[in-house]
Amino acid sequence: MLQIRDLTHDAWGRRFLDRASVSLPPGAKVGLVGRNGVGKSTLFGLIRDQARSGDGEISLPRGARLAAVDQEHPATPVSLIDTILAADEERASLMARLETAPPEEIGDIYGRLAEIGADRAPSRAAEILSGLGFASADLARPMAEFSGGWRMRVALAAALFAEPDILLLDEPTNYLDLEGALWLESRLRKYPHTALIISHDRDILNRSVDHILHMHDARLELYPGGYDDFERQREERARVEDAMRQKVEAQRAHLQSFVDRFRAKASKAVQAQSRLKMISRLPPVSAAAREHTAPFLLPSPDKPLAPPLLRMEDASVGYTPGQPVLKGLNLRLDLDDRIGLLGVNGAGKSTFARLVAGDLAAQGGEVWRDRRLKVGWFHQHQIEALDPEETPLDILRRRLPEASEASRRSRLAQWGLGVDKVETTAANLSGGERARLLLNLVAMEAPHLLILDEPTNHLDIDSRRALLDALNDYEGAVILITHDRSLMELVADRLWLAEDGSVRPFDGDVEAYARRVVERARQAARDTDARAPAQAPEPPPETPPPAPPRARAPTGNARRRMETTEAAMEKAAARLAEIDAALADPATFSGDPRRAAELGRARTEAQATLDAAERDWLEAVEAFEALKA
Repeated sequence: MLQIRDLTHDAWGRRFLDRASVSLPPGAKVGLVGRNGVGKSTLFGLIRDQARSGDGEISLPRGARLAAVDQEHPATPVSLIDTILAADEERASLMARLETAPPEEIGDIYGRLAEIGADRAPSRAAEILSGLGFASADLARPMAEFSGGWRMRVALAAALFAEPDILLLDEPTNYLDLEGALWLESRLRKYPHTALIISHDRDILNRSVDHILHMHDARLELYPGGYDDFERQREERARVEDAMRQKVEAQRAHLQSFVDRFRAKASKAVQAQSRLKMISRLPPVSAAAREHTAPFLLPSPDKPLAPPLLRMEDASVGYTPGQPVLKGLNLRLDLDDRIGLLGVNGAGKSTFARLVAGDLAAQGGEVWRDRRLKVGWFHQHQIEALDPEETPLDILRRRLPEASEASRRSRLAQWGLGVDKVETTAANLSGGERARLLLNLVAMEAPHLLILDEPTNHLDIDSRRALLDALNDYEGAVILITHDRSLMELVADRLWLAEDGSVRPFDGDVEAYARRVVERARQAARDTDARAPAQAPEPPPETPPPAPPRARAPTGNARRRMETTEAAMEKAAARLAEIDAALADPATFSGDPRRAAELGRARTEAQATLDAAERDWLEAVEAFEALKA
């Protein structure tokens, strides 16, 4: 479905791909993985012909439809449901043609609409939108009323609805909540065509893909299975390479010792020269490269505070007086708490985080907090809010005006931003590098409480593991909002759920919540099917219009059936002729009597197949002629 041959690409003074080759099979679900900044999004641009490569070739089957989701859908006055339906260009074109088509083409158009399932399109679009978090009332709203994050979901919904032959998704869960990520995970497993997905979400890479494409050292390597399978295969390959390297080095050392001992002796000179040649022919086996991941530095608070850090009694919070977003909050937070905050987008998780961080005052009830409480708050929108012209060094100069230049550079190096990155503008840093910078900045002053709102967006899998290790070593309280189930399961020891205008403890674990979400999505899909918008094409009228007495409208399906049966008949006749030719050869009977008997049985079956095909063809021709008349 997608072939890359000897691809080389240089950009921004570095080589991203060096004679890289890979071939993706049709229907494969492939997870594209690699370190932050290795060039995964650059590869997507090359596949989409948005950038020019130096050498090599990227080829797709002729006529293959390719779609990607890399920017939000425009804010147009078109309704949400119509926007999604328009993504299926063939259906939209056929529906438009119905308005102006001459009567003799109407039947063919309806036949094609039936073939592509156009009658189910509105319910299928509504089901996709429901899975991505849109309510039924949203379907009629114009696109201009949705925020940028929701329009990114619309772009994803449109791509899934159109079902291109090759679907390219770049970190699709970055703008989804946990519920949306669970739904997408299930949807990708059932996607009928090829999909290539850049993702660092371990659950999606284990549950939704059947191949892993690893991008590293300017090369591409395809592994069968999910991410856990990929890691096992890489470890096994590394062990084999290490064993080979040790074997070659031992052999080289043995030969070299002989040369060193006897090179000066005339009687052994020939043997020494022979062993030097053997050494030169030994294969070069380099040590397996171990990729280093810089740790996250989350310093624990110097002095623990007496419990509780925070207590809420019948508290309410919102943005407009008298219109609380959340109310009836009765919660307590202690220093050793690890809270996972669950809930769909729009349920109030970010509002709750702002209340806890002290960025939003309570409208009612009581919120008590220790006056010495220091809060470190990371939220996903901070990445977009960075000044694109500022460098990490500029940001640290502003945060640490009294520190020396050497100490600032040293601190950035500890955060994984080396000498080549400290003076790179934020616009030219990868998303993972910006997230790493901000996470370390938030925790720099050793807060008693860390509030992390989607901290793993843009982080590669190894960086996520480093963040997990840092959180486990951190001795303060944590409130975690994330769609990364693995991180939630390994960090949170209690769950709170934002739902129905409040936040309450959730009785169960992450798996129990996932099962709850999946069941609700299934029920929503059933409800959507039951009340699908009536936008399917109307069936053709029972009586044809009086104007065109010779209309050929109903002949489309009959003609296609006639052509199909004719092709089947020709194929059966060719098979029979092939068998007859073999039976006509005397060598068939003298050389291999058993094969001759098998050919006789095959001829009987081929004749029966041909007879059946001829009957089907005659029936199809009669039906076609009757309709034409």
